[in-house]
Amino acid sequence: MNFTHRLRILLACLVFVVSGCASESSKQPDAAVLTIGSKKFTESAILGEMLKHIARHEGYASKHTRDLGTRVLFNALKIGGVDAYVDYTGTLSQVLLSGKQLVGIDELRVALRDEGILMSRPLGFRNNYVLGIREDLAKQRKIRTISDLKKHPDLVLAFSNEFMDREDGWPSLRDRYQLPHENVKGMDHDLAYRGMERRAIHVTDLYSTDAEIRYYNLRALKDDLHHFPDYEAVILYRADLKTRAPNFVKKILRLENRIAEEAMIKMNARAKLSRVRDTVVSADFLDNVLGIKVEVGKEDWLANLRSNTYEHLRLVAISLFAAIVIAIPLGIVAAGAPGPGQTILGVVGIIQTIPALALLVFMIPIFRDIGSVPAIAALFLYSLLPIVRNTYTGLHDISPALKESAAALGLSRFARLRLIELPMASRTILAGIKTSAVINIGTATLGALIGAGGYGQPILTGIRLNDVSLILQGAIPAAALALLVQAIFEIAERIFVSKGLRIKPIM
Repeated sequence: MNFTHRLRILLACLVFVVSGCASESSKQPDAAVLTIGSKKFTESAILGEMLKHIARHEGYASKHTRDLGTRVLFNALKIGGVDAYVDYTGTLSQVLLSGKQLVGIDELRVALRDEGILMSRPLGFRNNYVLGIREDLAKQRKIRTISDLKKHPDLVLAFSNEFMDREDGWPSLRDRYQLPHENVKGMDHDLAYRGMERRAIHVTDLYSTDAEIRYYNLRALKDDLHHFPDYEAVILYRADLKTRAPNFVKKILRLENRIAEEAMIKMNARAKLSRVRDTVVSADFLDNVLGIKVEVGKEDWLANLRSNTYEHLRLVAISLFAAIVIAIPLGIVAAGAPGPGQTILGVVGIIQTIPALALLVFMIPIFRDIGSVPAIAALFLYSLLPIVRNTYTGLHDISPALKESAAALGLSRFARLRLIELPMASRTILAGIKTSAVINIGTATLGALIGAGGYGQPILTGIRLNDVSLILQGAIPAAALALLVQAIFEIAERIFVSKGLRIKPIM
């Protein structure tokens, strides 16, 4: 069996896997499903589950896309990737619509309507930004307000990554209070609490409804210069839901002024500290306060593993197949034409230097969606370099004498490529595909940050809940899949690479 036949078999196998993933994913069109979004903190996940429960109670198919960034989520709402989620008025005025200089809820409502988004009245509680410090340290240093921090420039400040860049976050807070601190770092919001407990950091940003404030005995510093606005919780939803899902809209508006701050803190405590699933916490609240009864099934880790595995394989298989189909011809062109070849290698090299998360986010406005489509596009781009470069290297390193001999036999350029050059370079090309596949598997875990699911979802949720078992439910299968893929490619090398090319030279 020659190399061409072997390559056709490999591509046929990949086509089979990809077509299976595509057909499975198309069983239910996304347009028929109400997509609820939530951010990367527990309260947002609880409120997202409430909206999902209400949708299903009213007979609508729904799904909950979790752990999205603030701007990613808002942009997804504008383009239709998400139908509804809970946000806060301060975030809307200071971050998402900051350039419009809006004052008051009525102005926010008008500005949102221009974007095709409707906003509920406040849900009844505020989740304001506050700066927190350990109570014992606050007493020792006599720190009660944010202004008091100016007297203690030695304190280590660590803020959530989003807070470090927000218009209402660290840059403007530092300028407002003239804070002299230089030892300021960014970190995950939930990890900051552990840093405070271990005394690795002294001050961080908190959400006023966080249950951890009481649990860790932290003091919320008074915002004596009134830097932070009020962050009243409101539901944002697409205007077309009034015709697409009128009963859903009617029911979610019953949440207006029904969630007290103390009730929200208790729900956060149940989910975060008592480890009660957020879907159960939200269902109990709807039953007790609104009389909406929903059934919540038991958590099935095996079903979750199957679902995450399918989603992860789908991301990897489709993006890798597309990369192979495009990258090998690009590598052939690069090896055969020095001028265009350097341009090709330069472009795919530049793509590889873009941070994976940034590349994922860049794909959202291009495809006007969140989830698997932009994630697959980003993974495809990330997979190009190893295959292109290895194809180029494998062909470029073939002995010029061998190429001249093939030409002297009267073989055409295509025949030389098919019968001699590609078989000679097959081991190097296969190594590039293997490298790309392993990188792809690891990078695909970041797809959960834009709603693509996969093994990244339990990892993100585990980090948020400080649940090591959840983190391992994503990390271990991802590592196992990478090892499995490596083993498969070792077998593939025995099939697709001629025995003579696999003989290692004697040192």
